[in-house]
Amino acid sequence: MKDIVPYIYAVLGGRLADQEWSDDIAQDVLMSVHKSLHTYDPGRPFKSWLTSIIHFRKTDYLRKHYSRKKLRESVLADVFYQLGSVTEQGGYSELQDIEKHLEKLSPKQKDAFIMMRVEGYSAAEVGQKLDMSESAVKVAAHRASKTIAKALTKENAA
Repeated sequence: MKDIVPYIYAVLGGRLADQEWSDDIAQDVLMSVHKSLHTYDPGRPFKSWLTSIIHFRKTDYLRKHYSRKKLRESVLADVFYQLGSVTEQGGYSELQDIEKHLEKLSPKQKDAFIMMRVEGYSAAEVGQKLDMSESAVKVAAHRASKTIAKALTKENAA
């Protein structure tokens, strides 16, 4: 089991806002691998099987973390993470600034951004909920991130 730990961290990469999240998810992955090792088919690639488990555990963890009652804090943390270079320069600390820019987005952009980036849903899941194609959801979430980043950069420069 120790041999797969570096691979787990490599797949998780630096994509999470908090290093503790990576540690928690890695533990969940190790437990899942232990519990479901009997389902692994030795005739199939191990890394693909393990990578699937990593992604499922990460999604489950993020959904749990970003529960509805903590949505305000989650939006702030996610936007800070998504806009890391902007926040490093400007040090934004007011949730109202972020929310103000979220409210300026189109409803579909706002919903796609929150569901994907905050609540941890996949583009396919968001597409089903919002009656959009998977690629349209990805575009909407990306444009929302860029719009917020641009607005915060302008405010910081002023």
